[in-house]
Amino acid sequence: MYPPHHLGGYELVWEEAVRHLRERGHPVRVLTTGFTLPGAPADEDPEVHRELDWYWEDHAWPSMRLRERIRLEHRNWAVLVHHLEDFQPDLVGWWSMGGMSLSLIERVRRRGIPAAGFVCDEWMLYGPKVDGWLRATRAPLFGALAERLTGIPTRLRLDESGPWLFPSEQLRSEAVGRWGLTGTEVVHQGVDQEVFHAAPRPAWSHRLLYAGRIDPRKGVDLAIAALPLLPAESTLEVVGHGDEAHLTELHDLAGRLGVADRVFFLAPERREQLRDRYARADALVFPVTWREPYGLVPLEAMAVGTPVIATGRGGSGEFLRDRENSLIFDPDGGPGELARAVIELARDPTLRARLVRGGMATSSEIPAGGFNAAVERTVQMAVDRTAATG
Repeated sequence: MYPPHHLGGYELVWEEAVRHLRERGHPVRVLTTGFTLPGAPADEDPEVHRELDWYWEDHAWPSMRLRERIRLEHRNWAVLVHHLEDFQPDLVGWWSMGGMSLSLIERVRRRGIPAAGFVCDEWMLYGPKVDGWLRATRAPLFGALAERLTGIPTRLRLDESGPWLFPSEQLRSEAVGRWGLTGTEVVHQGVDQEVFHAAPRPAWSHRLLYAGRIDPRKGVDLAIAALPLLPAESTLEVVGHGDEAHLTELHDLAGRLGVADRVFFLAPERREQLRDRYARADALVFPVTWREPYGLVPLEAMAVGTPVIATGRGGSGEFLRDRENSLIFDPDGGPGELARAVIELARDPTLRARLVRGGMATSSEIPAGGFNAAVERTVQMAVDRTAATG
């Protein structure tokens, strides 16, 4: 996916990196899937090409016959070859490859074209499991035969396809453990301080905010289930889109718990609008229940001066510090743990002030430009490395 047709932060980070590279004088062409969102603005960038197919459809992985998978793989390679020959890039950058034809990475490696990867989610871990071609050919003997007959790679050498840039040590260490990667670097993604900047704090009014993708692992159900345990005037705004089936489940949950009139589901907003929503909220809840690779939303809220209540699981735990810049709760304790954290924050203005100060200090230490500069550095490293090895 690529903006304006996207569901989460990975794609926004990619778009910002493209903008940065272009501003630095590097022409960039984007090749992505044909995924679109109804009502999204029309494409205005002539160098964004939505031509690839993938194995994902509406938050599921539909079954495909082997012949369909072979056809998809051949078509995607033909599309990429066309752009390689037309654009003549110095480097191919791999971004969000989950559900994609991972054989493209191996084909580019075998051609000797410099490449670099920018891995912001777990696609290196789950990708081979949902890649219809790699999954169908994972048996060694059959895989070797299938590659000989079709010419489509059935094995990846990601350790030779980098260098690789990660936003968190957690994600880097998992990928290194799986693929034996070398030439890796971790640089935290930051926020644009010109957009997300300090705003006056409102008087506490029990107004909670969740912003991000709608996904069962995000813990939005915990936030909804905590509402009956909070004062009756407490509300929760849920800003984002994603898994429509799970969104229906969340609506149903709010109805069953009798808080449907206190939960407001809102479409994703432009960054400026989201900044204002952070500013109006008493607290941002980031209740992820899985080891999420990173978390940009807490940093955005911190930059605005909004207290953060989070689980600290995954990559966000590398910058969230309990009672210094955030209030950490254990999601395994259920919605009661989140409710207790909210109540404590509501009753303790001194704690709120400390979290605001600590959060703003943390966000200022992780500027958006740092990751973009690392992207450019990684690109140059890949080109130089290929040139040195001939």
